Amino acid sequence: MKFHSTRGDAGQVSLSAAIAAGLATDGGLFVPNDLPRRASDEFDFAASLPATGVRLLAPFFASDALAPQLDAICTEAFTFPAPLRALATPHDHVLELFHGPTAAFKDFGARFLAACMRRLPRDTSAPLTILVATSGDTGAAVGAAFAGVQGFRVVILYPDGRVSPRQAHQLGCFGGNITALRVGGSFDDCQRMVKQAFADAELRNRVPLSSANSISLGRLLPQMAYYAHSALAHWQARKSPLNFVVPTGNLGNAFAGILARACGLPIGQIVLACNANRVLAEFFDGADYAPQASVATLANAMDVGAPSNFERLRWFYPDAAVLRREFRAFSVSDDEIRSTIRQRHERFGDTFCPHTATAVHVLERLRSAGQDGDWAIVATAHPAKFDSVIEPLVGRAVEVPEPLAALLARPTNAEPMPPAYSALRSRLLAD
Repeated sequence: MKFHSTRGDAGQVSLSAAIAAGLATDGGLFVPNDLPRRASDEFDFAASLPATGVRLLAPFFASDALAPQLDAICTEAFTFPAPLRALATPHDHVLELFHGPTAAFKDFGARFLAACMRRLPRDTSAPLTILVATSGDTGAAVGAAFAGVQGFRVVILYPDGRVSPRQAHQLGCFGGNITALRVGGSFDDCQRMVKQAFADAELRNRVPLSSANSISLGRLLPQMAYYAHSALAHWQARKSPLNFVVPTGNLGNAFAGILARACGLPIGQIVLACNANRVLAEFFDGADYAPQASVATLANAMDVGAPSNFERLRWFYPDAAVLRREFRAFSVSDDEIRSTIRQRHERFGDTFCPHTATAVHVLERLRSAGQDGDWAIVATAHPAKFDSVIEPLVGRAVEVPEPLAALLARPTNAEPMPPAYSALRSRLLAD
Protein backbone atom coordinates (compact mmCIF):
# COMPACT_ATOMS: atom_id res chain seq x y z
CA MET A 1 0.00 0.00 0.00
CA LYS A 2 1.11 3.56 -0.72
CA PHE A 3 0.50 6.70 1.33
CA HIS A 4 0.08 10.34 0.39
CA SER A 5 -0.20 13.70 2.09
CA THR A 6 -3.48 15.22 3.23
CA ARG A 7 -2.40 18.29 1.23
CA GLY A 8 -1.80 16.31 -1.97
CA ASP A 9 1.53 17.87 -2.99
CA ALA A 10 4.09 15.31 -1.83
CA GLY A 11 3.53 12.35 -4.14
CA GLN A 12 3.11 8.76 -3.00
CA VAL A 13 5.47 7.02 -0.60
CA SER A 14 5.85 3.61 0.98
CA LEU A 15 4.83 2.89 4.56
CA SER A 16 8.49 2.72 5.60
CA ALA A 17 9.17 6.13 4.06
CA ALA A 18 6.10 7.64 5.72
CA ILE A 19 7.09 6.29 9.13
CA ALA A 20 10.69 7.47 8.74
CA ALA A 21 9.68 10.97 7.63
CA GLY A 22 6.90 11.56 10.17
CA LEU A 23 5.56 14.57 8.27
CA ALA A 24 5.06 14.88 4.51
CA THR A 25 7.32 17.27 2.61
CA ASP A 26 4.39 19.62 1.92
CA GLY A 27 3.64 19.86 5.64
CA GLY A 28 0.64 17.54 5.47
CA LEU A 29 -0.03 14.30 7.31
CA PHE A 30 0.32 10.88 5.71
CA VAL A 31 -2.87 8.97 4.93
CA PRO A 32 -3.41 5.64 3.10
CA ASN A 33 -4.31 5.65 -0.57
CA ASP A 34 -6.99 3.06 0.12
CA LEU A 35 -8.75 1.64 3.14
CA PRO A 36 -9.01 -2.15 3.20
CA ARG A 37 -12.38 -3.60 4.15
CA ARG A 38 -12.27 -6.42 6.70
CA ALA A 39 -15.29 -8.51 7.72
CA SER A 40 -15.59 -9.61 11.34
CA ASP A 41 -15.48 -13.28 10.36
CA GLU A 42 -12.00 -12.76 8.90
CA PHE A 43 -10.67 -12.47 12.46
CA ASP A 44 -10.08 -15.13 15.09
CA PHE A 45 -12.23 -13.97 18.00
CA ALA A 46 -9.98 -15.85 20.43
CA ALA A 47 -6.80 -14.26 19.07
CA SER A 48 -4.41 -12.25 21.20
CA LEU A 49 -4.07 -8.49 20.79
CA PRO A 50 -0.82 -8.89 18.79
CA ALA A 51 -2.49 -11.42 16.47
CA THR A 52 -5.46 -9.11 15.93
CA GLY A 53 -3.02 -6.30 15.16
CA VAL A 54 -1.21 -8.39 12.57
CA ARG A 55 -4.45 -9.37 10.84
CA LEU A 56 -5.78 -5.81 10.85
CA LEU A 57 -2.60 -4.04 9.76
CA ALA A 58 -1.34 -6.52 7.15
CA PRO A 59 -2.97 -4.66 4.22
CA PHE A 60 -1.32 -1.40 5.27
CA PHE A 61 2.07 -3.15 5.33
CA ALA A 62 1.53 -5.02 2.04
CA SER A 63 4.49 -4.77 -0.36
CA ASP A 64 6.51 -2.77 2.18
CA ALA A 65 9.96 -3.77 3.41
CA LEU A 66 8.53 -4.05 6.94
CA ALA A 67 5.78 -6.50 5.91
CA PRO A 68 7.72 -9.71 6.74
CA GLN A 69 8.41 -8.33 10.22
CA LEU A 70 4.88 -7.21 11.12
CA ASP A 71 4.31 -10.24 13.35
CA ALA A 72 7.52 -9.56 15.28
CA ILE A 73 6.71 -5.84 15.52
CA CYS A 74 3.25 -6.46 17.01
CA THR A 75 4.59 -9.08 19.40
CA GLU A 76 7.34 -6.72 20.56
CA ALA A 77 5.02 -3.73 20.97
CA PHE A 78 1.87 -5.24 22.50
CA THR A 79 3.27 -6.95 25.57
CA PHE A 80 0.50 -5.77 27.92
CA PRO A 81 -3.29 -6.13 27.81
CA ALA A 82 -6.08 -3.75 26.80
CA PRO A 83 -8.97 -5.27 28.77
CA LEU A 84 -12.61 -4.35 28.17
CA ARG A 85 -14.21 -4.31 31.61
CA ALA A 86 -17.92 -4.06 32.40
CA LEU A 87 -18.97 -1.15 34.60
CA ALA A 88 -21.69 -1.27 37.24
CA THR A 89 -24.14 0.64 35.06
CA PRO A 90 -25.87 -1.64 32.49
CA HIS A 91 -24.37 -1.82 28.98
CA ASP A 92 -21.45 0.40 29.99
CA HIS A 93 -17.82 -0.68 29.74
CA VAL A 94 -14.34 0.74 30.08
CA LEU A 95 -11.49 -0.05 27.70
CA GLU A 96 -8.39 0.12 29.91
CA LEU A 97 -5.38 1.30 27.92
CA PHE A 98 -3.09 2.15 30.85
CA HIS A 99 -1.37 -1.17 31.58
CA GLY A 100 1.85 -0.37 29.69
CA PRO A 101 5.23 0.76 31.05
CA THR A 102 4.27 4.45 31.44
CA ALA A 103 0.62 3.84 32.44
CA ALA A 104 -0.96 5.57 29.42
CA PHE A 105 -2.44 4.53 26.08
CA LYS A 106 0.48 6.20 24.30
CA ASP A 107 2.60 3.12 25.12
CA PHE A 108 0.89 1.13 22.37
CA GLY A 109 1.78 3.51 19.57
CA ALA A 110 5.19 4.54 20.90
CA ARG A 111 6.44 0.96 21.28
CA PHE A 112 5.10 0.01 17.85
CA LEU A 113 6.79 3.02 16.27
CA ALA A 114 10.10 2.22 17.98
CA ALA A 115 9.88 -1.41 16.83
CA CYS A 116 9.35 -0.22 13.24
CA MET A 117 12.08 2.41 13.26
CA ARG A 118 14.68 0.04 14.66
CA ARG A 119 14.09 -2.13 11.60
CA LEU A 120 14.21 0.61 8.97
CA PRO A 121 17.44 1.04 6.99
CA ARG A 122 19.02 4.48 7.42
CA ASP A 123 22.26 6.40 7.44
CA THR A 124 23.91 5.58 10.77
CA SER A 125 26.62 8.24 10.55
CA ALA A 126 24.51 10.47 12.84
CA PRO A 127 21.81 9.59 15.35
CA LEU A 128 18.21 10.07 14.29
CA THR A 129 16.54 12.63 16.53
CA ILE A 130 12.95 11.85 17.48
CA LEU A 131 11.37 15.22 18.21
CA VAL A 132 8.28 15.13 20.41
CA ALA A 133 5.88 17.76 21.70
CA THR A 134 3.84 16.39 24.59
CA SER A 135 0.93 17.63 26.64
CA GLY A 136 1.58 14.99 29.29
CA ASP A 137 1.81 11.33 28.31
CA THR A 138 3.30 11.05 24.80
CA GLY A 139 6.79 12.12 25.82
CA ALA A 140 7.17 9.52 28.55
CA ALA A 141 5.87 6.74 26.30
CA VAL A 142 8.30 7.68 23.54
CA GLY A 143 11.14 8.06 26.03
CA ALA A 144 10.48 4.60 27.44
CA ALA A 145 10.24 3.07 23.96
CA PHE A 146 13.55 4.52 22.72
CA ALA A 147 15.56 4.63 25.97
CA GLY A 148 18.98 3.09 25.42
CA VAL A 149 18.30 2.29 21.77
CA GLN A 150 21.54 2.87 19.85
CA GLY A 151 21.39 5.31 16.94
CA PHE A 152 18.42 7.29 18.27
CA ARG A 153 18.01 10.28 20.52
CA VAL A 154 14.70 11.66 21.73
CA VAL A 155 14.07 15.34 22.49
CA ILE A 156 10.84 15.97 24.41
CA LEU A 157 9.21 19.38 24.70
CA TYR A 158 6.53 19.85 27.35
CA PRO A 159 4.78 22.91 28.83
CA ASP A 160 6.40 23.68 32.18
CA GLY A 161 3.88 23.62 35.02
CA ARG A 162 1.07 22.30 32.81
CA VAL A 163 1.57 18.58 33.35
CA SER A 164 1.01 16.68 36.56
CA PRO A 165 4.01 16.32 38.92
CA ARG A 166 4.25 12.60 38.21
CA GLN A 167 4.03 13.18 34.47
CA ALA A 168 6.85 15.73 34.75
CA HIS A 169 8.94 13.27 36.75
CA GLN A 170 8.47 10.60 34.10
CA LEU A 171 9.46 12.95 31.29
CA GLY A 172 12.82 13.69 32.83
CA CYS A 173 13.66 10.33 34.38
CA PHE A 174 15.25 8.47 31.46
CA GLY A 175 18.54 10.28 30.88
CA GLY A 176 21.04 8.93 28.39
CA ASN A 177 19.70 9.41 24.88
CA ILE A 178 16.47 11.03 26.13
CA THR A 179 16.39 14.81 26.73
CA ALA A 180 13.43 16.60 28.33
CA LEU A 181 12.91 20.33 27.70
CA ARG A 182 10.41 22.16 29.92
CA VAL A 183 9.10 24.99 27.81
CA GLY A 184 7.85 28.20 29.40
CA GLY A 185 4.60 28.19 27.47
CA SER A 186 1.67 26.03 26.39
CA PHE A 187 1.49 22.75 24.53
CA ASP A 188 0.56 24.73 21.44
CA ASP A 189 3.93 26.52 21.75
CA CYS A 190 5.69 23.15 21.98
CA GLN A 191 3.81 21.81 18.96
CA ARG A 192 4.52 24.98 16.98
CA MET A 193 8.25 24.74 17.70
CA VAL A 194 8.36 21.10 16.61
CA LYS A 195 6.52 21.87 13.37
CA GLN A 196 8.95 24.73 12.67
CA ALA A 197 11.86 22.34 13.09
CA PHE A 198 10.39 19.92 10.55
CA ALA A 199 9.85 22.78 8.10
CA ASP A 200 13.46 23.97 8.51
CA ALA A 201 15.27 22.36 5.56
CA GLU A 202 18.70 23.63 6.64
CA LEU A 203 18.27 22.17 10.12
CA ARG A 204 17.10 18.82 8.76
CA ASN A 205 20.14 18.64 6.49
CA ARG A 206 22.34 18.95 9.56
CA VAL A 207 20.22 17.06 12.10
CA PRO A 208 18.23 14.03 10.87
CA LEU A 209 14.74 14.35 12.36
CA SER A 210 11.65 12.21 12.71
CA SER A 211 8.40 12.53 14.62
CA ALA A 212 6.75 10.42 17.29
CA ASN A 213 3.74 12.65 17.89
CA SER A 214 0.25 11.48 17.02
CA ILE A 215 0.87 12.88 13.52
CA SER A 216 3.17 9.86 12.99
CA LEU A 217 1.64 7.09 10.91
CA GLY A 218 3.71 4.65 12.97
CA ARG A 219 1.73 5.65 16.06
CA LEU A 220 -1.65 6.04 14.43
CA LEU A 221 -1.97 2.63 12.77
CA PRO A 222 -1.24 0.43 15.83
CA GLN A 223 -3.86 2.27 17.87
CA MET A 224 -6.45 0.75 15.54
CA ALA A 225 -5.63 -2.67 17.05
CA TYR A 226 -7.18 -2.18 20.48
CA TYR A 227 -10.38 -0.78 19.01
CA ALA A 228 -10.62 -3.79 16.71
CA HIS A 229 -9.77 -6.28 19.45
CA SER A 230 -12.32 -4.95 21.95
CA ALA A 231 -15.06 -4.50 19.32
CA LEU A 232 -14.56 -8.04 18.03
CA ALA A 233 -14.71 -9.50 21.55
CA HIS A 234 -17.91 -7.57 22.23
CA TRP A 235 -19.41 -8.62 18.88
CA GLN A 236 -18.73 -12.26 19.67
CA ALA A 237 -20.41 -11.94 23.07
CA ARG A 238 -23.33 -9.67 22.20
CA LYS A 239 -23.69 -9.63 18.40
CA SER A 240 -24.02 -5.86 18.53
CA PRO A 241 -21.56 -3.08 17.65
CA LEU A 242 -19.64 -1.41 20.45
CA ASN A 243 -19.86 2.38 20.67
CA PHE A 244 -16.98 4.44 22.09
CA VAL A 245 -16.56 7.71 23.96
CA VAL A 246 -12.97 8.82 23.43
CA PRO A 247 -11.21 11.54 25.47
CA THR A 248 -9.42 13.62 22.88
CA GLY A 249 -6.98 16.47 22.54
CA ASN A 250 -4.88 16.06 19.39
CA LEU A 251 -7.44 13.63 17.88
CA GLY A 252 -4.97 10.80 17.16
CA ASN A 253 -6.56 8.19 19.40
CA ALA A 254 -10.07 8.96 18.18
CA PHE A 255 -8.99 8.96 14.54
CA ALA A 256 -7.49 5.48 14.98
CA GLY A 257 -10.93 4.28 16.08
CA ILE A 258 -12.51 6.05 13.11
CA LEU A 259 -10.12 4.26 10.73
CA ALA A 260 -10.84 0.90 12.36
CA ARG A 261 -14.57 1.46 11.89
CA ALA A 262 -14.03 2.51 8.27
CA CYS A 263 -12.21 -0.77 7.67
CA GLY A 264 -15.36 -2.68 8.58
CA LEU A 265 -14.87 -3.53 12.26
CA PRO A 266 -18.09 -3.80 14.34
CA ILE A 267 -17.77 -0.33 15.84
CA GLY A 268 -20.82 1.88 16.23
CA GLN A 269 -20.80 5.54 17.18
CA ILE A 270 -17.60 7.34 18.15
CA VAL A 271 -18.19 10.37 20.37
CA LEU A 272 -15.44 12.83 21.31
CA ALA A 273 -15.02 13.96 24.91
CA CYS A 274 -13.10 17.24 25.20
CA ASN A 275 -12.13 19.32 28.19
CA ALA A 276 -12.58 23.11 28.38
CA ASN A 277 -10.58 23.45 25.15
CA ARG A 278 -13.68 23.71 23.00
CA VAL A 279 -12.38 23.87 19.41
CA LEU A 280 -13.80 20.50 18.40
CA ALA A 281 -17.01 20.83 20.41
CA GLU A 282 -17.71 24.19 18.77
CA PHE A 283 -17.00 22.85 15.29
CA PHE A 284 -19.36 19.90 15.73
CA ASP A 285 -21.97 22.32 17.07
CA GLY A 286 -21.82 24.11 13.71
CA ALA A 287 -19.13 26.78 14.07
CA ASP A 288 -16.25 27.14 11.63
CA TYR A 289 -13.11 25.30 12.65
CA ALA A 290 -11.07 27.94 14.48
CA PRO A 291 -7.94 26.95 16.41
CA GLN A 292 -7.60 28.80 19.70
CA ALA A 293 -4.99 29.32 22.36
CA SER A 294 -5.17 26.34 24.69
CA VAL A 295 -6.31 26.73 28.29
CA ALA A 296 -4.93 24.73 31.21
CA THR A 297 -7.28 22.12 32.70
CA LEU A 298 -7.25 19.13 35.04
CA ALA A 299 -7.18 16.88 31.97
CA ASN A 300 -3.90 18.41 30.86
CA ALA A 301 -2.96 15.86 28.19
CA MET A 302 -5.98 17.15 26.24
CA ASP A 303 -5.05 20.84 26.54
CA VAL A 304 -4.81 21.35 22.79
CA GLY A 305 -6.13 24.38 20.94
CA ALA A 306 -5.15 23.27 17.43
CA PRO A 307 -5.60 19.48 17.15
CA SER A 308 -3.20 18.26 14.47
CA ASN A 309 -5.20 15.23 13.40
CA PHE A 310 -8.21 17.36 12.49
CA GLU A 311 -6.45 17.66 9.13
CA ARG A 312 -6.74 13.89 8.72
CA LEU A 313 -10.37 13.96 9.77
CA ARG A 314 -11.18 16.64 7.18
CA TRP A 315 -9.31 14.62 4.54
CA PHE A 316 -11.51 11.64 5.33
CA TYR A 317 -14.72 13.71 5.51
CA PRO A 318 -14.18 16.72 3.20
CA ASP A 319 -17.85 17.70 3.48
CA ALA A 320 -18.26 19.44 6.83
CA ALA A 321 -21.99 18.67 6.93
CA VAL A 322 -21.32 14.94 6.54
CA LEU A 323 -18.59 15.08 9.16
CA ARG A 324 -20.94 16.74 11.66
CA ARG A 325 -23.59 14.08 11.01
CA GLU A 326 -21.10 11.30 11.67
CA PHE A 327 -19.66 12.49 14.98
CA ARG A 328 -20.45 14.46 18.10
CA ALA A 329 -18.11 16.27 20.49
CA PHE A 330 -18.83 17.56 23.98
CA SER A 331 -16.85 19.87 26.24
CA VAL A 332 -16.46 19.05 29.94
CA SER A 333 -15.44 21.63 32.54
CA ASP A 334 -13.00 21.13 35.40
CA ASP A 335 -15.88 21.27 37.89
CA GLU A 336 -17.65 18.51 35.96
CA ILE A 337 -14.45 16.45 35.91
CA ARG A 338 -14.10 16.80 39.69
CA SER A 339 -17.73 15.89 40.39
CA THR A 340 -17.57 12.89 38.06
CA ILE A 341 -14.45 11.53 39.76
CA ARG A 342 -15.95 12.05 43.21
CA GLN A 343 -19.42 10.69 42.46
CA ARG A 344 -18.31 7.63 40.53
CA HIS A 345 -16.03 6.69 43.38
CA GLU A 346 -18.75 7.21 45.99
CA ARG A 347 -21.42 5.31 44.05
CA PHE A 348 -19.47 2.50 42.42
CA GLY A 349 -15.92 2.50 43.78
CA ASP A 350 -14.51 3.48 40.37
CA THR A 351 -11.37 5.60 40.19
CA PHE A 352 -10.78 7.43 36.93
CA CYS A 353 -8.06 9.80 35.76
CA PRO A 354 -9.25 13.30 34.77
CA HIS A 355 -9.10 12.47 31.04
CA THR A 356 -11.12 9.29 31.42
CA ALA A 357 -13.56 11.21 33.62
CA THR A 358 -14.37 13.49 30.68
CA ALA A 359 -15.53 10.42 28.74
CA VAL A 360 -17.49 9.11 31.75
CA HIS A 361 -19.26 12.47 32.09
CA VAL A 362 -20.11 12.54 28.38
CA LEU A 363 -21.50 8.99 28.52
CA GLU A 364 -23.63 9.92 31.53
CA ARG A 365 -24.88 12.92 29.56
CA LEU A 366 -25.74 10.69 26.60
CA ARG A 367 -27.57 8.20 28.82
CA SER A 368 -29.56 11.00 30.43
CA ALA A 369 -30.64 12.09 26.95
CA GLY A 370 -31.96 8.57 26.23
CA GLN A 371 -28.98 7.11 24.34
CA ASP A 372 -29.16 3.30 24.25
CA GLY A 373 -26.76 0.60 23.06
CA ASP A 374 -23.51 -0.81 24.39
CA TRP A 375 -20.84 1.79 25.09
CA ALA A 376 -17.21 1.81 26.17
CA ILE A 377 -15.36 4.75 27.63
CA VAL A 378 -11.71 4.78 26.64
CA ALA A 379 -9.51 4.98 29.75
CA THR A 380 -6.38 6.70 28.51
CA ALA A 381 -4.22 6.90 31.65
CA HIS A 382 -3.89 5.32 35.08
CA PRO A 383 -5.32 7.51 37.86
CA ALA A 384 -2.08 7.22 39.86
CA LYS A 385 -0.43 9.61 37.40
CA PHE A 386 -2.77 12.32 38.75
CA ASP A 387 -2.67 11.67 42.48
CA SER A 388 -2.64 15.37 43.37
CA VAL A 389 -6.01 15.79 41.62
CA ILE A 390 -7.70 12.50 42.43
CA GLU A 391 -6.74 11.66 46.01
CA PRO A 392 -8.40 14.74 47.58
CA LEU A 393 -11.58 13.89 45.66
CA VAL A 394 -11.78 10.19 46.56
CA GLY A 395 -10.35 10.48 50.08
CA ARG A 396 -7.72 7.79 49.77
CA ALA A 397 -4.35 7.07 48.19
CA VAL A 398 -4.39 5.67 44.67
CA GLU A 399 -2.28 2.54 44.32
CA VAL A 400 0.67 3.05 41.99
CA PRO A 401 1.21 0.27 39.43
CA GLU A 402 4.65 -1.33 39.53
CA PRO A 403 5.97 0.02 36.18
CA LEU A 404 5.03 3.58 37.11
CA ALA A 405 6.54 3.19 40.58
CA ALA A 406 9.83 2.08 39.00
CA LEU A 407 9.99 5.24 36.87
CA LEU A 408 9.07 7.50 39.78
CA ALA A 409 11.94 6.00 41.79
CA ARG A 410 14.50 7.29 39.28
CA PRO A 411 16.13 10.72 39.49
CA THR A 412 14.68 13.25 37.08
CA ASN A 413 15.93 16.31 35.23
CA ALA A 414 14.52 18.64 32.57
CA GLU A 415 16.20 21.63 30.94
CA PRO A 416 14.33 24.96 30.88
CA MET A 417 13.62 26.49 27.47
CA PRO A 418 11.79 29.64 26.36
CA PRO A 419 8.88 29.20 23.90
CA ALA A 420 11.04 30.33 20.97
CA TYR A 421 12.00 28.24 17.95
CA SER A 422 15.47 29.82 17.87
CA ALA A 423 16.18 28.30 21.30
CA LEU A 424 15.10 24.83 20.16
CA ARG A 425 17.11 25.12 16.96
CA SER A 426 20.24 26.05 18.86
CA ARG A 427 19.72 23.16 21.28
CA LEU A 428 19.31 20.63 18.48
CA LEU A 429 22.46 21.85 16.75
CA ALA A 430 24.50 21.85 19.96
CA ASP A 431 24.83 18.06 20.26
